Amino acid sequence: MRVPPTFDSVRARQMASETLAIEAGAVQALAQRLDERFDQAIATVLRCTGRVVVTGMGKSGHVGRKIAATLASTGTPAMFVHPAEASHGDLGMITAADVVLAISNSGESEELTAILPLIKRMGVPLLAMTGRLQSTLARHADVVLDAAVEKEACPHNLAPTASTTAQLALGDALAVALLDARGFRADDFARSHPGGALGRKLLTHVADVMRSGDQLPRVRPEAGLMDLMREISAKGLGMSAVVGADDGVLGVFTDGDLRRLIEKTGNEVDLRTLTAQEVMHHHPRTIRQDALAVEAADLMEAGRITSVLVVDDAGRLVGALNSNDLMRAKVI
Repeated sequence: MRVPPTFDSVRARQMASETLAIEAGAVQALAQRLDERFDQAIATVLRCTGRVVVTGMGKSGHVGRKIAATLASTGTPAMFVHPAEASHGDLGMITAADVVLAISNSGESEELTAILPLIKRMGVPLLAMTGRLQSTLARHADVVLDAAVEKEACPHNLAPTASTTAQLALGDALAVALLDARGFRADDFARSHPGGALGRKLLTHVADVMRSGDQLPRVRPEAGLMDLMREISAKGLGMSAVVGADDGVLGVFTDGDLRRLIEKTGNEVDLRTLTAQEVMHHHPRTIRQDALAVEAADLMEAGRITSVLVVDDAGRLVGALNSNDLMRAKVI
């Protein structure tokens, strides 16, 4: 993009710094004004058996969409309805079981004020987020949240800047307070975000990604070293479990163990005479199949290993996985 000839980098940074300071001050001022009205808003939403319907025009509408999305992802069912569309049929999306959160800095947006009497006639609780406590929106509301700002960051005090930042922050405050009141946990968040990194970490279990059945490398303790190596090569995990008759894990042998064994014995021992029991590593690290896959990743990292054996409640071998399995599942 072509830079205007009058561009002054010092001036630009000064304006940016003042903008951030004004908006930070606006958000900090909100915290000082939290009172029983905020409590009433939280209580109203908690009593709601339907959804929080967020509405707003212009920049407030853009903020409202984000607030609705944040509420929905943190345990409070919510959706956004455009006030202009509400006047042309979308008002039917609002039910008596819902709560409406209307956002307007001026509280006088024509499209919004036009539907306020209809919302009140339906008996739907109305929460207002506005910068003017004497506005039409505030007068219609059951609960008013004060989102006023001293001034906009815009040097002309016109463009919605500090006011929309305040609305966004107050919406986040509502969502977080509701999240806490509902006892919403990290795994609840993951269930509403199954496609995200957090969802994969909190919803993917070892049993979902482990190798089992014919893919699982294992030998008996009496198996010869050559048989053990063939099992490792055939299954492609770089290791094999050594199990007893009941499939209880006795040990593990890896490609690395073979290299160390050769370095240690040289030509002094005929490796073909050795058994799995003689060369295995006793007490290998294991993980339960119902553990989270991310726990397996942590175990591997802590032990500086690339594979781990999976056991059931009785300590019997049921699977194995390595770091490649976790990467394919996008757990790491």
